[in-house]
Order: sequence, then C-alpha cells, then structure tokens
Amino acid sequence: QVQLVESGGGLVQAGGTLRLSCVAAGTIFSINTMGWYRQGPGKQRELVAAITSGGSTNYADSVKGRFTISRDNAKNTVYLQMNSLKPEDTAVYYCNADLVSGVDLGWGRYWGQGTQVTVSS
Repeated sequence: QVQLVESGGGLVQAGGTLRLSCVAAGTIFSINTMGWYRQGPGKQRELVAAITSGGSTNYADSVKGRFTISRDNAKNTVYLQMNSLKPEDTAVYYCNADLVSGVDLGWGRYWGQGTQVTVSS
C-alpha cells in the first residue's frame, strides 16, 4: 500500500525551471534514502540526486549547480528543484525511496511511476 506519487513534470524551454515532488504515501515506518533517477531515450536509468534521512546529498555531475534535492521528513516528501534546464535533461524522472512499511515492516526499494520532463531548445 506504499506508493510514491510524483508530480511536477512537464514541458519547458531551455533555461526554464521545474520542481518535481514525490510523496511516499501510505503507512511508513521509516525512510532512509530518497532520490531521483532519470532515463532518457535509449539510455540506462541514472542517478540524478539522492538525499539521506540526515540530509546528505549526492548529485550527478551533469546537474550539479543546477538541481537541488531536498526532503520533508514529516511529509515523507522529496523534491527536486531543477533550474537552468537543458535539452539533455529531457527524460522520464523516477522517484525512489528505500523504506520500511509501517503495515508489515517489510523493507523495500520503491519507485514512482515516472514523470516526463521535456526541455525544448
């Protein structure tokens, strides 16, 4: 019954801004790392940014200085602020969370369904 619900994707011109949100919905015991991955056409899924429960972050080199990941632990929500978007940022963005369900105490790595980000030239 845990689901990651993503929002905020869309179509934007190069140089524009989008803010992605992902809510881990359901009864959750704990969340360790949350992050964002993306997969462009014909490419493997790659890590964009990740953040631990303590706030430590990790970014792909290609987005450093442009993207910012943050989280609200009280809301079980992770955000990805994307500034100065480039056409090469075009991809399906997937939210990820490593968490323990509060219903059955089972651990799992959960993924959102993906949200499309398209950056035009």
